[in-house]
Parts: sequence; C-alpha cells; structure tokens
Amino acid sequence: MSIWWSLHLRREAASVPLARRLLLGTMETAGVDPDISYDLSVALSEACANAVEHGGDTGHGDSCGAYRVTAYLDGEKCRIEVTDSGPGFPAGPAGSAVAEAPRRPVPVAAVPYDAESGRGLSLIEELADHVTIGNKPGRGGAVVSFDKMLKWQKGAPLMAV
Repeated sequence: MSIWWSLHLRREAASVPLARRLLLGTMETAGVDPDISYDLSVALSEACANAVEHGGDTGHGDSCGAYRVTAYLDGEKCRIEVTDSGPGFPAGPAGSAVAEAPRRPVPVAAVPYDAESGRGLSLIEELADHVTIGNKPGRGGAVVSFDKMLKWQKGAPLMAV
C-alpha cells in the first residue's frame, strides 16, 4: 500500500488544522493505529506552525506567503515533509546548514514545560522515529522531514503486506 499527497498552503494559522485533519483522515481510512496517527498529527501540527510563524518573506517571489506539506504512507512507514520559503535555519558548524536533528532531551532550563513556544522541533524529535532538519539548497527556506514506522489496526483495509 502506498499513499501520498502534497498541499500548498498559505502561511496562515487556519492552514495548520487543515493539514492535520487531512493526515488524520488518511490514516484512519487506511487503518493506521490511532496512537501512531495522533503522534504524527501532533508532529505535523508543530512543523506547520513553525512554517507559519517563521517561514517569512525572503523576497523569492509569490511563494513567500505559502508553505508545502507532503506526506507519504509507503509500506510500513510514514514520511512527512514541511518546507517553507523563509530564511531557513541558522548555519551550523563550518557554515553548513543543520543536517540532522540530534536526539536529545530538551533542557528544562532552555524551554520551560509550560512555555507556549520554542518546543516544536524537540516535540517532533520525541514523536517521530527519524528527523531531518535543514535548509533548501539555493533559494532559501527550511525543510523539516520526519518519519515513523506504522502500526495497523486489525483488519486494516489498506494495511501493508
């Protein structure tokens, strides 16, 4: 079983629940375990919220007010990618873009548990099996990609075989 879809969304808060509902509906229809679906939907919401908030205008034409969400359910894995046209992530060591998000606990002093912002990428890292964070080559913009192994409900109509 393989399903994929891609959305081109405006950088508006109302786009976040739209992407989340589409993902949840796809997973429910396919028969993915609800706990896995929930984890991925929260991670997607965080990635979309970051694109809406930080994917600002960089002067690259009319795509500056938009971001893209692509989801792949392929076999036993789901991969989600969120890209924007903002300034991207700061350069890492030796001037390179951030490549892969390290698996690390969130330092309590850095982001308080009740903070309303600043926890998104760490939350995505906790909810997904593999996370890659970087910049689009050339034109600018951030790319957050994450995947998770799927579990299926008994008798799932589109279960991978």
